[in-house]
Amino acid sequence: MPSNKLLQLAHDLMFSLVHGNGLVYNTCWEDPRLDRELLGLKPDSRVVVITSAGDNALDYLLDTPASVDCVDVNHRQNALLELKRALFTQADFETLFAFFGDGGGEGCAAAYQELREHLPQYAAAFWDRNVGYFKPGGLARSFYYRGASGALAWIFARFLSVFKPGLRLGIQHLLAATTMEEQRELFARLEPVMWGPFSRWLVGSTSIMALMGVPRPQAALIKAKHPGGMEGFIRDKVRRVFTELPVADNYFWRVYCHGRYTRECCPEYLKQANFEPIRTRLASLRVHTNTPSGFLHANPGPYTHFVLLDHQDWMAWHAPKVLSEEWRLILASATPGAKVLLRSAGLDASFVPSEARARLRFFPELTEPLHDRDRVGTYGSQHLAEVL
Repeated sequence: MPSNKLLQLAHDLMFSLVHGNGLVYNTCWEDPRLDRELLGLKPDSRVVVITSAGDNALDYLLDTPASVDCVDVNHRQNALLELKRALFTQADFETLFAFFGDGGGEGCAAAYQELREHLPQYAAAFWDRNVGYFKPGGLARSFYYRGASGALAWIFARFLSVFKPGLRLGIQHLLAATTMEEQRELFARLEPVMWGPFSRWLVGSTSIMALMGVPRPQAALIKAKHPGGMEGFIRDKVRRVFTELPVADNYFWRVYCHGRYTRECCPEYLKQANFEPIRTRLASLRVHTNTPSGFLHANPGPYTHFVLLDHQDWMAWHAPKVLSEEWRLILASATPGAKVLLRSAGLDASFVPSEARARLRFFPELTEPLHDRDRVGTYGSQHLAEVL
C-alpha cells in the first residue's frame, strides 16, 4: 500500500478514536458574537445547533428564542452541556465560574456531588468518572487542558514553559496589550520565534490534527485551498487574530494560553449579569444525543434556524449521500426563510450539494465582512443561507 494511503488511514483512524472515545471540545471554537448578529434570533425562533461544548447555545438564550435544540452524536459533549445547565439551576454564579471560568477549584468535587442527582443518567455516569478534570494541581491544572483539544493546548503550554519560557512570557504580554499598536509591535517580535521545528511538527502531525478535531478531508481542503498549505494557513490566521483584532475580549485564545478565563474576558454565559437571564430560560433548551439527520427524522420541526458548525466539510468527502440526506431533512424541517449558518475550512460553500443550493440563498455581503471580525480566526469561511 502506498505510504500516503497509509498516512491517510492513520489520520482517519486517529480521528475516529479521538472523537469516538472521549470529550473532544472543552469550549466552543466558534465566535457567538458573529452568530447572534447573523441569526437575528427572536422570541418565536426555533433553533437547532450542534452542541459542541454548549457555550454558544447558552449564549443564544440571551436572545430569548422559543427553543434551542442541541444535537451531538458524542454524548460526552452533551454531558458537558448538562453539567453547565445543572450549575445554573442548582448552584450559584460563583460555583459556575469556579468550574468553567477558573477551570476548576478545591470545592468543585463537593459541589458536583450536590448537583449530581439533577443530571441525566448518562451525564452523571460520565462526570462520576471525570469530575477530576476540575481538580486543581497536577500536570493538567485546569479543565481547559482536558479533553482532546485541551490536551493539545497543554502540550503547547508545556513546550513553551520548558523550552521557550521567553516566548511564553511574550505571549502573556501580548494578551495584556491595551492598544492595537502595542499588539502589532509585540507580535512582530514574537512571530519569528513562534515558528520552528516543533510548531511545524504540530501542524503537520496526523495525531495533532485529530486532537484539534480536524478530519483528514478538512486538512486536505486547507492544503489545497491555501498557497502556504496547513502551516501557511495557520500562520496567516494567527497573525490576523493578533494584529487586526483587539485581544482584550478574545477569550478563545486566552483560555488556552492561561487555562482559565477572567471575569472581564470570558463567554457571555460566564458573565455574572447574564446568570439569571440564562437560568430563567433554560426550560427552552433541550439536548439530544443523535446525528442531525437522526434528530430531524425524529423531530421534524418546523425550525427557523440551523447552526451546523463545520461538520459538513467531513461529510462532503466521506459521506456525500449522508450529507444529501441531511440537507433533505433540513429543508423539509425548515420554515420559509429559515436561516442556516455554516463554517468551513475551505474558502467557499462548494461542499453544499447542488440540490440543496437550489433551495438556498447565500449572503456573502453579510458574512465576508463579519468573518474578518472573527475572534477565533481559524476557519476558512463562514456562510449564511436562507431557505427559499
